[in-house]
Amino acid sequence: MTIGLSTYSFFWQLSDEAPQPLTLSDVLRRTRELGVDLLQICDYPAIEQWDDDAVLALRREADELGIELELGTRGIRPAHLRRYLHLAELLRAPLVRSMVNTADDRPTPDEAAAALAEVMPEFEAAGVTVALETYEQQSSTALVELVERVASPRLGICVDPANTVAGLELPRDVVERVAPHVVNVHVKDFAFSRRDGWVGFTLAGVPLGEGLLDYDHLIDTVDARARGLSQIIEHWLPWQGDYETTARLENEWNDRNLDYLRRNNP
Repeated sequence: MTIGLSTYSFFWQLSDEAPQPLTLSDVLRRTRELGVDLLQICDYPAIEQWDDDAVLALRREADELGIELELGTRGIRPAHLRRYLHLAELLRAPLVRSMVNTADDRPTPDEAAAALAEVMPEFEAAGVTVALETYEQQSSTALVELVERVASPRLGICVDPANTVAGLELPRDVVERVAPHVVNVHVKDFAFSRRDGWVGFTLAGVPLGEGLLDYDHLIDTVDARARGLSQIIEHWLPWQGDYETTARLENEWNDRNLDYLRRNNP
Protein backbone atom coordinates (compact mmCIF):
# COMPACT_ATOMS: atom_id res chain seq x y z
CA MET A 1 0.00 0.00 0.00
CA THR A 2 1.33 3.43 -0.98
CA ILE A 3 0.15 6.75 0.42
CA GLY A 4 0.19 9.55 -2.13
CA LEU A 5 -0.69 13.20 -2.46
CA SER A 6 -2.56 14.83 -5.32
CA THR A 7 -2.36 18.24 -6.88
CA TYR A 8 -5.82 18.55 -5.29
CA SER A 9 -3.98 18.45 -1.94
CA PHE A 10 -2.58 21.85 -2.94
CA PHE A 11 -5.68 23.07 -4.80
CA TRP A 12 -5.76 26.65 -3.51
CA GLN A 13 -1.99 27.06 -3.55
CA LEU A 14 -1.97 26.09 -7.23
CA SER A 15 -4.92 28.32 -8.07
CA ASP A 16 -5.10 31.86 -9.37
CA GLU A 17 -6.13 32.92 -5.85
CA ALA A 18 -2.51 32.48 -4.78
CA PRO A 19 -0.28 35.59 -5.03
CA GLN A 20 2.40 33.25 -6.44
CA PRO A 21 0.81 29.95 -7.44
CA LEU A 22 2.89 26.84 -6.83
CA THR A 23 4.52 25.16 -9.80
CA LEU A 24 4.66 21.39 -10.22
CA SER A 25 8.29 21.60 -9.16
CA ASP A 26 7.15 23.31 -5.94
CA VAL A 27 4.56 20.58 -5.38
CA LEU A 28 7.19 17.88 -5.84
CA ARG A 29 9.38 19.52 -3.19
CA ARG A 30 6.44 19.89 -0.81
CA THR A 31 5.57 16.23 -1.34
CA ARG A 32 9.12 15.21 -0.45
CA GLU A 33 9.15 17.49 2.63
CA LEU A 34 6.03 15.69 3.85
CA GLY A 35 7.78 12.34 3.57
CA VAL A 36 5.60 11.13 0.67
CA ASP A 37 6.99 9.38 -2.39
CA LEU A 38 3.95 9.43 -4.71
CA LEU A 39 2.26 12.38 -6.40
CA GLN A 40 -0.80 12.18 -8.63
CA ILE A 41 -0.78 15.13 -11.06
CA CYS A 42 -4.54 15.31 -11.44
CA ASP A 43 -6.64 17.72 -13.53
CA TYR A 44 -3.64 19.89 -14.34
CA PRO A 45 -4.36 20.58 -18.03
CA ALA A 46 -1.37 22.88 -18.53
CA ILE A 47 0.87 19.79 -18.72
CA GLU A 48 -0.90 18.77 -21.95
CA GLN A 49 0.81 21.69 -23.71
CA TRP A 50 4.31 20.95 -22.44
CA ASP A 51 6.88 19.73 -24.91
CA ASP A 52 8.70 16.47 -24.30
CA ASP A 53 11.79 18.19 -22.91
CA ALA A 54 9.76 19.94 -20.21
CA VAL A 55 7.99 16.71 -19.28
CA LEU A 56 11.27 14.81 -19.07
CA ALA A 57 12.75 17.58 -16.92
CA LEU A 58 9.87 17.10 -14.47
CA ARG A 59 10.54 13.37 -14.44
CA ARG A 60 14.20 14.03 -13.61
CA GLU A 61 13.18 16.30 -10.74
CA ALA A 62 10.89 13.59 -9.41
CA ASP A 63 13.68 11.02 -9.71
CA GLU A 64 16.08 13.24 -7.76
CA LEU A 65 13.50 13.55 -4.99
CA GLY A 66 12.56 9.86 -5.02
CA ILE A 67 8.95 10.50 -6.05
CA GLU A 68 6.84 8.33 -8.31
CA LEU A 69 4.13 9.90 -10.44
CA GLU A 70 0.58 9.17 -11.53
CA LEU A 71 -1.55 11.26 -13.88
CA GLY A 72 -5.17 12.40 -13.90
CA THR A 73 -7.39 13.99 -16.52
CA ARG A 74 -11.00 14.12 -17.69
CA GLY A 75 -12.39 12.59 -20.87
CA ILE A 76 -12.03 9.34 -22.77
CA ARG A 77 -11.87 10.34 -26.42
CA PRO A 78 -9.02 8.41 -28.08
CA ALA A 79 -6.94 11.44 -29.11
CA HIS A 80 -7.08 12.82 -25.58
CA LEU A 81 -6.19 9.54 -23.93
CA ARG A 82 -3.35 9.00 -26.40
CA ARG A 83 -1.88 12.34 -25.34
CA TYR A 84 -1.98 11.20 -21.73
CA LEU A 85 -0.51 7.83 -22.62
CA HIS A 86 2.42 9.66 -24.19
CA LEU A 87 2.82 11.80 -21.06
CA ALA A 88 2.59 8.71 -18.86
CA GLU A 89 5.33 6.98 -20.81
CA LEU A 90 7.62 10.01 -20.51
CA LEU A 91 6.89 10.32 -16.78
CA ARG A 92 6.96 6.55 -16.18
CA ALA A 93 3.50 6.93 -14.65
CA PRO A 94 1.78 3.53 -14.39
CA LEU A 95 -1.72 4.98 -14.02
CA VAL A 96 -3.93 7.61 -15.65
CA ARG A 97 -7.12 8.47 -13.78
CA SER A 98 -9.92 9.87 -15.94
CA MET A 99 -13.65 10.56 -16.03
CA VAL A 100 -16.10 9.59 -18.75
CA ASN A 101 -17.68 13.03 -19.05
CA THR A 102 -16.15 16.47 -19.37
CA ALA A 103 -17.83 19.86 -19.10
CA ASP A 104 -18.66 19.86 -22.81
CA ASP A 105 -18.60 16.17 -23.78
CA ARG A 106 -21.00 13.52 -22.50
CA PRO A 107 -20.57 10.36 -24.60
CA THR A 108 -23.35 7.81 -24.74
CA PRO A 109 -22.64 4.34 -23.29
CA ASP A 110 -21.99 3.01 -26.79
CA GLU A 111 -19.68 5.92 -27.64
CA ALA A 112 -17.79 5.50 -24.38
CA ALA A 113 -17.31 1.78 -24.91
CA ALA A 114 -16.16 2.29 -28.51
CA ALA A 115 -13.68 5.00 -27.54
CA LEU A 116 -12.12 2.92 -24.80
CA ALA A 117 -12.08 -0.25 -26.90
CA GLU A 118 -10.12 1.63 -29.56
CA VAL A 119 -7.40 2.96 -27.27
CA MET A 120 -7.04 0.39 -24.48
CA PRO A 121 -4.84 -2.02 -26.51
CA GLU A 122 -2.25 0.78 -26.65
CA PHE A 123 -2.39 1.21 -22.87
CA GLU A 124 -2.09 -2.54 -22.46
CA ALA A 125 1.02 -2.63 -24.66
CA ALA A 126 2.57 0.21 -22.65
CA GLY A 127 1.66 -1.30 -19.27
CA VAL A 128 -0.35 1.77 -18.23
CA THR A 129 -3.69 1.50 -16.41
CA VAL A 130 -6.70 3.76 -16.95
CA ALA A 131 -8.76 4.32 -13.79
CA LEU A 132 -12.25 5.77 -14.36
CA GLU A 133 -13.42 7.69 -11.32
CA THR A 134 -16.73 7.34 -9.51
CA TYR A 135 -18.61 10.64 -9.51
CA GLU A 136 -22.12 12.04 -9.57
CA GLN A 137 -22.54 12.47 -13.33
CA GLN A 138 -22.52 8.72 -13.93
CA SER A 139 -23.94 6.05 -11.67
CA SER A 140 -21.57 3.49 -10.25
CA THR A 141 -23.71 0.80 -11.89
CA ALA A 142 -23.16 2.38 -15.32
CA LEU A 143 -19.44 2.71 -14.63
CA VAL A 144 -19.12 -0.96 -13.73
CA GLU A 145 -21.09 -1.91 -16.84
CA LEU A 146 -18.72 0.15 -18.99
CA VAL A 147 -15.58 -1.38 -17.49
CA GLU A 148 -16.96 -4.90 -17.83
CA ARG A 149 -18.10 -4.25 -21.39
CA VAL A 150 -14.67 -3.08 -22.53
CA ALA A 151 -13.03 -5.87 -20.53
CA SER A 152 -9.45 -4.65 -20.73
CA PRO A 153 -6.97 -5.84 -18.10
CA ARG A 154 -5.68 -2.26 -17.96
CA LEU A 155 -9.07 -0.60 -17.38
CA GLY A 156 -10.40 -0.21 -13.86
CA ILE A 157 -12.05 2.17 -11.44
CA CYS A 158 -10.76 4.94 -9.19
CA VAL A 159 -13.10 4.89 -6.21
CA ASP A 160 -13.99 8.17 -4.51
CA PRO A 161 -17.08 7.64 -2.32
CA ALA A 162 -17.48 11.37 -1.60
CA ASN A 163 -18.24 12.23 -5.23
CA THR A 164 -21.21 9.91 -5.53
CA VAL A 165 -23.27 11.50 -2.75
CA ALA A 166 -24.45 14.23 -5.15
CA GLY A 167 -25.87 11.46 -7.37
CA LEU A 168 -27.92 10.16 -4.41
CA GLU A 169 -25.76 7.04 -4.09
CA LEU A 170 -24.73 5.86 -0.65
CA PRO A 171 -20.93 5.68 -0.33
CA ARG A 172 -20.92 2.19 1.20
CA ASP A 173 -23.09 0.84 -1.62
CA VAL A 174 -20.81 2.38 -4.24
CA VAL A 175 -17.67 0.95 -2.62
CA GLU A 176 -19.14 -2.54 -2.53
CA ARG A 177 -20.41 -2.31 -6.12
CA VAL A 178 -17.14 -1.18 -7.69
CA ALA A 179 -14.72 -3.08 -5.41
CA PRO A 180 -13.79 -5.86 -7.88
CA HIS A 181 -12.61 -3.28 -10.40
CA VAL A 182 -10.84 -0.75 -8.15
CA VAL A 183 -7.26 0.08 -9.14
CA ASN A 184 -6.87 3.46 -7.41
CA VAL A 185 -8.33 5.05 -4.27
CA HIS A 186 -9.04 8.74 -3.67
CA VAL A 187 -9.28 9.41 0.05
CA LYS A 188 -11.13 12.48 1.27
CA ASP A 189 -13.55 12.92 4.13
CA PHE A 190 -16.73 14.94 3.87
CA ALA A 191 -19.68 16.18 5.90
CA PHE A 192 -22.95 18.05 5.56
CA SER A 193 -23.60 21.30 7.38
CA ARG A 194 -26.66 23.53 7.48
CA ARG A 195 -26.59 26.67 5.33
CA ASP A 196 -27.21 30.06 6.93
CA GLY A 197 -30.80 30.32 8.03
CA TRP A 198 -31.04 26.51 7.96
CA VAL A 199 -32.03 26.69 4.28
CA GLY A 200 -30.43 23.63 2.71
CA PHE A 201 -27.08 21.99 3.28
CA THR A 202 -23.46 22.33 2.19
CA LEU A 203 -21.47 19.20 1.40
CA ALA A 204 -17.80 20.00 1.96
CA GLY A 205 -14.55 18.43 3.01
CA VAL A 206 -13.28 17.86 6.52
CA PRO A 207 -10.04 16.29 7.78
CA LEU A 208 -9.91 12.49 7.62
CA GLY A 209 -11.68 10.83 10.51
CA GLU A 210 -13.94 13.80 11.23
CA GLY A 211 -16.69 13.24 8.67
CA LEU A 212 -18.90 10.61 7.05
CA LEU A 213 -16.28 8.58 5.19
CA ASP A 214 -16.18 5.01 6.51
CA TYR A 215 -12.47 4.63 5.86
CA ASP A 216 -12.12 1.12 7.27
CA HIS A 217 -15.02 -0.16 5.15
CA LEU A 218 -13.53 1.46 2.05
CA ILE A 219 -10.04 0.05 2.48
CA ASP A 220 -11.14 -3.38 3.68
CA THR A 221 -13.76 -3.81 0.95
CA VAL A 222 -11.41 -2.99 -1.93
CA ASP A 223 -8.61 -4.90 -0.12
CA ALA A 224 -6.34 -1.91 -0.69
CA ARG A 225 -3.54 -2.92 1.67
CA ALA A 226 -3.17 -6.48 0.44
CA ARG A 227 -3.40 -5.42 -3.22
CA GLY A 228 -0.92 -2.58 -2.81
CA LEU A 229 -3.31 0.05 -4.17
CA SER A 230 -2.23 3.66 -3.92
CA GLN A 231 -4.31 5.81 -1.58
CA ILE A 232 -4.31 9.37 -2.90
CA ILE A 233 -5.18 12.20 -0.52
CA GLU A 234 -7.48 14.90 -1.88
CA HIS A 235 -9.32 17.80 -0.23
CA TRP A 236 -12.65 19.54 -0.50
CA LEU A 237 -11.41 22.50 1.51
CA PRO A 238 -13.82 25.47 1.22
CA TRP A 239 -12.40 28.94 0.64
CA GLN A 240 -11.80 30.53 4.03
CA GLY A 241 -12.31 34.15 3.02
CA ASP A 242 -8.68 35.01 2.31
CA TYR A 243 -5.75 33.26 0.72
CA GLU A 244 -3.43 33.25 3.73
CA THR A 245 -5.94 31.49 5.98
CA THR A 246 -6.97 29.04 3.27
CA ALA A 247 -3.39 28.06 2.37
CA ARG A 248 -2.46 27.60 6.02
CA LEU A 249 -5.45 25.32 6.58
CA GLU A 250 -4.71 23.41 3.37
CA ASN A 251 -1.22 22.61 4.67
CA GLU A 252 -2.62 21.65 8.07
CA TRP A 253 -5.04 19.25 6.41
CA ASN A 254 -2.17 17.63 4.53
CA ASP A 255 -0.35 17.04 7.82
CA ARG A 256 -3.45 15.72 9.58
CA ASN A 257 -4.58 13.49 6.75
CA LEU A 258 -1.14 11.97 6.28
CA ASP A 259 -0.98 11.29 10.01
CA TYR A 260 -4.41 9.63 9.84
CA LEU A 261 -3.44 7.34 6.95
CA ARG A 262 -0.12 6.41 8.51
CA ARG A 263 -1.77 5.53 11.83
CA ASN A 264 -4.41 3.44 10.06
CA ASN A 265 -2.01 1.62 7.74
CA PRO A 266 0.66 0.16 10.02
